[in-house]
Amino acid sequence: MTGGPAASPDDAPEDIPEDSGRPLGFSARPDLQEAVALWRRWLATEKRVADHTLTAYTADVAAFLTFLTGYHGQPPSMNTLGDLTAMDFRAWLAALARDGLIPASRARALSAVRNLFRWLDRSGRLHNAAIGTITTPRSKKPMPRPLTVADAATLLEASGAEPDAPWIGARDRALFTLLYGCGLRISEALGLTRGEAPLGDLLRVTGKGRKERQVPVLPAVNEAVRAYLDACPYAPGPDAPLFVGVRGGPLNPAIAQRQMQHLRRLMGLPDSATPHALRHSFATHLLAGGGDLRAIQDLLGHASLSTTQRYTDVETEHLMAIYANAHPRARAKE
Repeated sequence: MTGGPAASPDDAPEDIPEDSGRPLGFSARPDLQEAVALWRRWLATEKRVADHTLTAYTADVAAFLTFLTGYHGQPPSMNTLGDLTAMDFRAWLAALARDGLIPASRARALSAVRNLFRWLDRSGRLHNAAIGTITTPRSKKPMPRPLTVADAATLLEASGAEPDAPWIGARDRALFTLLYGCGLRISEALGLTRGEAPLGDLLRVTGKGRKERQVPVLPAVNEAVRAYLDACPYAPGPDAPLFVGVRGGPLNPAIAQRQMQHLRRLMGLPDSATPHALRHSFATHLLAGGGDLRAIQDLLGHASLSTTQRYTDVETEHLMAIYANAHPRARAKE
């Protein structure tokens, strides 16, 4: 796994761009210093990466080589890189974690180092198979941030107020009531046609991967959609979009996002109050009311139960907050 053939004349140091002579912020043997400088030139001139990407990759590789200097007690060389084992790479990632780097930052650092090793391999300088066995650190998905039951009810009521065009208020209320009442993604709701309007007891939804599911339709959803259809000035055929814009064309998701932004400013809600938060609220409120996790998975159209299980964390967090605020034993002693 040690170094490959010698560099060709085209790779001589005099071909390194002027800026590569600047200090790179790490200690390394001359052969490795030269290789890193050539790699940077390749990124800048052949790959044409953005300046901020070049800076970030250089910093990540410099930090990696600095770690190796302390890890081995001497500046690394090309042979050092060739002899690294999977355990060495994992020790580096563990050190980054101890230093407080979040998974996304560790993943970026690994991507930079992998890029260097791929270039060294393709250019015939060095091959190390161990780095290919290292798993990229996974970022934890952000926790769903649902609305409270009271905020959801108030928001749906407020969404119907549109003094300049009452039918638009009826449309927004119908859309948001559908998202919250049936747990739809906004793309699923906006993909419905007039013929698929949720006016009965069940709604057939086509979700991700063209996977179909059926969800129950609450009377409140029926009423909101009927009120919108009665008020809407456009009456296209059954294959036309259910939710339309001011000119009768398909409603743009950005319009719904903008209306939600307006509502949350009026109500003093956090930035997490988005149309998708209504779907989160649907799942969280069902779970809080005793809903079965498997049933909620089916209603949401999740392929994996682990995705739905995130809502159990939300509910547990809520219960712990109630406990901390209400239980006498949870209160700090005066």
